[in-house]
Amino acid sequence: MPRLLQPERALRPEGVSSIDRADLVARYRRNRERSRALFDLLIDESAYYSQPIPLRHPFVFYEGHVPAFSFSTLVKTALGGAGIDRELEGLFARGIDPPTDQAAAGDPGRNGERWPSRSVVRQFARAADARVIEALTRDEIDRPGHPLLDRAEAVHVILEHEVMHQETLLYMLHRLPWDRKRCPPAYRPDLGGAAPQSAWIKIAAGRATLGVDRGSTRFAWDNERPRHSEPVRAFAIQPDNVTNAAFMDFIDAGGYQEPRWWRPDLWNWVRQADIRHPLLWERRADGWTWRGMFGPISLPPAWPVYVTHAEAEAYARWSGVRLPTEAEFQRAAYGTPDGDERQFPWGDALPDARHGVFDFTSWDPAPAGSHPDGRSAWGVNDLVGNGWEWTSTAFGPFPGFQAMASYPEYSADFFDGDHFVMKGASPATARELLRPTFRNWFRARYPYVYATFRCVKDFP
Repeated sequence: MPRLLQPERALRPEGVSSIDRADLVARYRRNRERSRALFDLLIDESAYYSQPIPLRHPFVFYEGHVPAFSFSTLVKTALGGAGIDRELEGLFARGIDPPTDQAAAGDPGRNGERWPSRSVVRQFARAADARVIEALTRDEIDRPGHPLLDRAEAVHVILEHEVMHQETLLYMLHRLPWDRKRCPPAYRPDLGGAAPQSAWIKIAAGRATLGVDRGSTRFAWDNERPRHSEPVRAFAIQPDNVTNAAFMDFIDAGGYQEPRWWRPDLWNWVRQADIRHPLLWERRADGWTWRGMFGPISLPPAWPVYVTHAEAEAYARWSGVRLPTEAEFQRAAYGTPDGDERQFPWGDALPDARHGVFDFTSWDPAPAGSHPDGRSAWGVNDLVGNGWEWTSTAFGPFPGFQAMASYPEYSADFFDGDHFVMKGASPATARELLRPTFRNWFRARYPYVYATFRCVKDFP
């Protein structure tokens, strides 16, 4: 695997611990190295200024935004330090809104005029990195009672902010034309064989713990807090994610032509956008292919299908079942028949490559069910890794929610009823985010995220 995809060393267990400055600096440096490696996949300046996803900024913005955010959050806002370059800090804090004229979106010539040169961006990033590392090494970054530095909150915010942006960078890279990026010489996708057969596993009634109290963990985002539990009725769940082969049945049955499987607003989207299949599927004269990161791949039947929430919901309705709630996912992933709850689906062992596909160890998913060491106590596969999993739960606050002072808009701006909770992890999710309380979210029609699903049904 290329260097940026090598897994990081094992994480320490979550919990209260004193600040380890050397560890924080090492994590920051590793993050920056991985980000630089991702940007180095771009083959030339035209790729650097391109917008493969029109509603996102060009790549140039993100190479400046990540260090700018880290510098502004920790050094300027939390510690009161002086700035570096007011104009660039402002530019990379808010960016330039992508043009609404789609004919102008993604034009590298125009973007090259609107944005700084790559050398200027990287010079700014080096200056920001130096100031952040100096703060991590010398400054008082853990101040009990401080709104931004209590339990070193601002430090953990910037560390996790970067690894989340690395995943979204891969969504952009995936849409970039293949001749605009460098393919690693050792790249070999694991296509697998036949898809696993469908089955159902009963999950007994019980309770699911959601969230965590701030004082009992090293760090958690505001939408993960506070801790509470919910009763969960007995249900049955599929042991594997819905695969490309299974989703093909929905397509062959005319699922994209039948309005009864879609909510009215989503059916309008399907018709207006002429959606006929998942975004990463492409039909060619010789059959279906999967749009790989570095070239077309004959559609692997055993891989989990990556779809929008809208498509997952339509498939479930066509199948006569439904998507799991967040609490049902939590119980299937972390609960046990004995009533206990685990740190990970497989137990308390720290995550590694035996347990699933995550932490940038692969450019692609693996065949569903191919990591039996990662099974939950109930025997459910791939609940962490191989693709985020859609739930039916709208993203919203837990009872007692309080926005975090260091990043108050992080969650609250998305409590709008249009975003849905995703759980688990994708191949491009950093291991720091594999905790059971972590929540991801996207809109129902957003097609670029590495998100799959499995179905559940009520158990009599």
